[in-house]
Amino acid sequence: MSLSFSYRHLYYFWAVAKEGGLTRAAERLGLSVQTVSTQVRELEQALGAALLKPAGRGLTLTDAGQAALEVAEQIFSLGETLPERVRDAATAPAVRLAVGISDGLPKLVVQRLLQPIIDTPHLRLLCHEDEFDDLLGDLALHRLDVVLADRPAPPNPNLRVYSHPLGSSPMAWFAAPRWAAAAARDFPASLADVPLLLPTDHAAVRLRLN
Repeated sequence: MSLSFSYRHLYYFWAVAKEGGLTRAAERLGLSVQTVSTQVRELEQALGAALLKPAGRGLTLTDAGQAALEVAEQIFSLGETLPERVRDAATAPAVRLAVGISDGLPKLVVQRLLQPIIDTPHLRLLCHEDEFDDLLGDLALHRLDVVLADRPAPPNPNLRVYSHPLGSSPMAWFAAPRWAAAAARDFPASLADVPLLLPTDHAAVRLRLN
């Protein structure tokens, strides 16, 4: 992102607005009045509006200056939290969770299952999508911490894995009125006589449908 002004210009303007004049702002900043005045003028030129106007022996804000001050207050208030946030991030333990996602699992389901993890601070989530059998192999080799799938792991004495159901959902059929009427007769055997769009073999529900 390219900015037409520097935050130094904004900081000098903020000091002038807070102190109510160039002289007091220059004393606070340890700079000459000319330097501070030049920086504020450069900010005004960059923004295309006058930010300050004379008021008695000092300066006051224009409407544009008031808007600029409100933004500056937010920026510098947020900046004050930077050291603490960096310190917390540097000292907090970084937890890594590698999740394998079966390619037959609907993405909306994956999002809902992972949402609590996504909202957990100081946790780095790594997702890897692949076929179910390959994911189980990576899980057995400790390349993955957990696998999300639409089926339990098959019994295998060589794999020390455990399956836990996380939820269930009903199965629904959708059809145009013409086909719905035909399928309603002698359902579900009637499905053999109507055209169907089914999930691929990667989805466990397809195996049950077969």
